[in-house]
Amino acid sequence: MRKTGVVKSAGPAAPVDVRPPEAPSAGEGGTREAVARLLMEQGPITAAAVAAELELSAPAVRRHLDALLADGEAEVRSAPRRGPRGRGRPARQYLLTDAGRARFGHGYDELAVAALQYLAEHGGEAAVRGFARSRVDDLLGAGVQQITAASGPDGRAEALASLLTARGYAAQARESHAGVQLCQHHCPVAHVAAAFPELCEAETQAFAALLGTHVQRLATIARGDSACTTHVPLDAPDVRRKHDTTTTSAGRQPE
Repeated sequence: MRKTGVVKSAGPAAPVDVRPPEAPSAGEGGTREAVARLLMEQGPITAAAVAAELELSAPAVRRHLDALLADGEAEVRSAPRRGPRGRGRPARQYLLTDAGRARFGHGYDELAVAALQYLAEHGGEAAVRGFARSRVDDLLGAGVQQITAASGPDGRAEALASLLTARGYAAQARESHAGVQLCQHHCPVAHVAAAFPELCEAETQAFAALLGTHVQRLATIARGDSACTTHVPLDAPDVRRKHDTTTTSAGRQPE
């Protein structure tokens, strides 16, 4: 048989959905960003309102809302009733938490720098240094007693590292041949400290007082280093004795 190039149809063609897919260019992340932004701008808002505003399906909106809830970026509350109480559960409304709003950025660093600049202009450098010392006192708080109760600068360095980690600094104390290095792998105020190194200087002075020995700041995140590193020397007799004992034990040959 000769082919004619004509395709016969057995019935009416199925309708084609010509609507654009949801968030075609942004993907899942972009859609979630849009949902979060709507919660920030119009929240508290119901899932149905989110779906209508963004022209998304109800299941898609629920999926993104559940993800925001799981990540702690959104919270849910019951919508206020209007009119007589009806049957069924009240509608649920969603809104962003502080963690959710943080994804859109904030100006805390800029505000802190501006405040310290104002303080420096009107109170002088002494006022800035006083603020830096006060901040370190608040940072250490009641943990000072646990640090000073530890044995030797090395033990106090470990206690200080634990306290700083609890405060969000991801710190650890590492033994080295010449002493102990206190490493802080995160600094919540690094951008402010870059403009006002008095914050780092106050920390260093406080560390020296707590550890009971002279310390040396080798690196800071504020200066672009990967971590804030403070060297604790082996000047204290009990620290040197511990290091010597460890070295002797490690180098002793079995009889």
